[in-house]
Amino acid sequence: MKAAVVHDFTKSLNLEDRPKPQPGAGEVLVKVETAGLCHTDIHAAHGDWPVKPTPPFVPGHEGVGIVEQVGPGVTAPQVGDRVAMPWLGSACGTCEFCVDGWETLCEKQVNTGYSIDGSYAEYAVANAAYVALVPDAVDPLDAAVLTCAGVTTYKAVKLSGARPSQLVAVFGIGGLGHLALQYAKISGATVVAVDISDEKLELARELGADHAVNALTEDPIAAIQALGGAHSAISVAVAPKAFEQAFSSLRRGGTLVFVALPADNFVSLPIFETVLRGIKILGSIVGTRKDLAEVYAIHAQGRTRVIRETRKLDEVNECFEEVEKGQVKARIVFDLR
Repeated sequence: MKAAVVHDFTKSLNLEDRPKPQPGAGEVLVKVETAGLCHTDIHAAHGDWPVKPTPPFVPGHEGVGIVEQVGPGVTAPQVGDRVAMPWLGSACGTCEFCVDGWETLCEKQVNTGYSIDGSYAEYAVANAAYVALVPDAVDPLDAAVLTCAGVTTYKAVKLSGARPSQLVAVFGIGGLGHLALQYAKISGATVVAVDISDEKLELARELGADHAVNALTEDPIAAIQALGGAHSAISVAVAPKAFEQAFSSLRRGGTLVFVALPADNFVSLPIFETVLRGIKILGSIVGTRKDLAEVYAIHAQGRTRVIRETRKLDEVNECFEEVEKGQVKARIVFDLR
């Protein structure tokens, strides 16, 4: 089978022929139809983060495809089902986090395209209990993006406490941000979109943003404070400065939600203002299997739009460069059909 493989953090991915994997006990073999390109895949391929994957490996955690074979002990899903293979490849299922509905915090979790091979390949093996059934009403190309960008921002909006009459600021309108603002609108909030690209801000307006601020030409802190300050700010921009601006845009009692994972791992935030203004800072990491099912259901109802470009897996290295240069409007999806 064809696969895009990371052999060296300093080099491009290799497109090569690999043996077709076989599912073990509790696993399924998926014939990949589509695979989304998440910035996390680039960080994985470059070894940017403190905990690094071990080459050689196949990136990709937004894979969607058809179950072709099931391993011993698997009763669901069944051969022929369309499933998604998300970032949370599996968790222990028994720790305090798993039993309390926070499986994404499990210390024994396995991550698709990071600690196990992912979906940048014609076939992939996945834990049967952690794949997600994709409704027939959801296009596989959309489903790929929703499998990470969708569920990640859906969870972040949930944690932000967004609700009617509140002002929510979304910093970074791209693959994640264009969905975050839609979920915030669905919650009933008034949404401010912040980016440094007029094109992306125009997209934000098309998707329902009530206000749009170009941080290159206007101070986003002043602009948002002029509206009364944000009740919550969600940072999905891969730049520490955006996190700091998001913090300062909050009103008293506001909530800052960290989502993006910049290679530059640190921000500078004031303790004094955090305490006196009663600011809450939360980290939000993807979402659970239940969250993902809700994301698909919302999309199947026609309440969200996925903005994407379709490419072939052979173009993976060029696509990585485009994403790093900020040349992609929202999301790239590889079509392997």
